[in-house]
Amino acid sequence: MEFSLLGAVFVAVIPLYLVIYWEAKRGNAASCARSLWDVALAAMVAGIFVGRLAAMIGDGVNPLQNPADILIVRGGVATGPATIAALATVAWLGRTEVLAYADGLAAAALAGLGGWHAGCVVRESCLGTPSDLPWAVAQGGSSITRHPVEIYAAIALFIAAGALAFWRARGRPRPGVPAASALLIAAFVRLLTEPMRPSLGTGQRWWYAAGIAVAIVALVVSMRRGDQPDQPASDTR
Repeated sequence: MEFSLLGAVFVAVIPLYLVIYWEAKRGNAASCARSLWDVALAAMVAGIFVGRLAAMIGDGVNPLQNPADILIVRGGVATGPATIAALATVAWLGRTEVLAYADGLAAAALAGLGGWHAGCVVRESCLGTPSDLPWAVAQGGSSITRHPVEIYAAIALFIAAGALAFWRARGRPRPGVPAASALLIAAFVRLLTEPMRPSLGTGQRWWYAAGIAVAIVALVVSMRRGDQPDQPASDTR
């Protein structure tokens, strides 16, 4: 039986919402929690849709002839196109205050991405390359134990999301720094865990390396822009 992406999306939405709610209560979320939630959901849907289409085309599947495959898991979601689509959606919807929205969603995005990886439990796709480590897991019907690589990624991203949320609440970094940091962390975690994923090529690693490079440039630019920290929003509807 094949599982749709909807189960993984559901797992991702829960930590995404919890972090937005937690930050809004501490007055450091952009605009209001409701606005951030709307933008986050739109970015998630856009990212998954574009990433799924890119994965289908990359696998030689025509989306017009196989529309049901957009939701059915056959080849996953292309990370690079999905990320670009999600970021473009945030930039478009939050265009009046892009940095505030991007920073407000930074920790929540990491948490949501961690939930997406944890959704491997629903999709039965947690395992990677063979491993003899004590916590390695064997797939049903197999004696070969493998890295639970998606769980590795989920744990790392959850920890990073919590650290970034607390940092924003206490340190009030400069505008753009939280968003750039989140991009850097997400790309680094994926690049670090990619060798443990079954793969037929190295194309994804170039996406992650590019993400790290873009994030570093964004961090440098953000750190050099003025000395004013981001301001907490007064509207916490």
